[in-house]
Amino acid sequence: MEKRSLPLKSDTKGEAFRLDGKVAVITGAASGIGYAIAQRFAEQGASLQIVDLDENAAKRAAEEIAQAGGSATPRSCDVSNQIGVKKLFQRIAEQGPIHILVNNAGIPHVGKLESTTDADFDRVFSVNVKGVYNCMYAAIETMKAGGGGVILNMASVAATAGLADRFAYSMSKGAVVSMTYSVARDYLAHKIRCNCISPARVHTAFVDGYLRKNYPGREEEMFRILSAAQPIGRMGKPKEVAALALFLCSDEAGFITGTDYPIDGGFFNLHG
Repeated sequence: MEKRSLPLKSDTKGEAFRLDGKVAVITGAASGIGYAIAQRFAEQGASLQIVDLDENAAKRAAEEIAQAGGSATPRSCDVSNQIGVKKLFQRIAEQGPIHILVNNAGIPHVGKLESTTDADFDRVFSVNVKGVYNCMYAAIETMKAGGGGVILNMASVAATAGLADRFAYSMSKGAVVSMTYSVARDYLAHKIRCNCISPARVHTAFVDGYLRKNYPGREEEMFRILSAAQPIGRMGKPKEVAALALFLCSDEAGFITGTDYPIDGGFFNLHG
């Protein structure tokens, strides 16, 4: 496993985008974009709840952050199981208010309408849509009781652009955007902000695994092709998504709610 470092700063109290004293629950936080967000939030002083389906991976991620001087507690949870999610959030809330929820957990799916089975559709929906619903549902009361909070959902350019072979995945991310708008509107009076981020292709372990599985021996070639498909000429980096997440969850973004933020290397407006 590649060693990951987390250089924490101890002399940045006056710096912008600080999260000191904030409890942040991040789902799917043991790897990829979720882990990058956890790193960035830890650097800025947040107390993290590292939620992941893989218990061992959650423990490793939390240990790495703690060893670097951050505060992180590992939590194992299947976000598609509402009973389990509600129990988890109750345990966290017993220790104090939840200030930030980042719904990052999700699963991919490759396929068009006719190659998407009923089981495929249900599986994608249960994690990518119901998982986001479950976590927001479980967090909203403690945020209301605590005087407000921030919810950030991970959507995708697939929510609003027609991507080939992404039928079920696009459906799920479109639902995430719609839920974001609805929650933002309904909880304005409770000082709860809700936004979402829509990345284009980001270089994570999933991309590498996809290339190994589908293009054995041609990984480097296909990586270049996929990178060149972004108008900016490369894939995004998890840390770049994390930087946007930090801004949107910070007090500096206090006037921003009900917005879907693309981070796509120009894909949506400059493609073609």
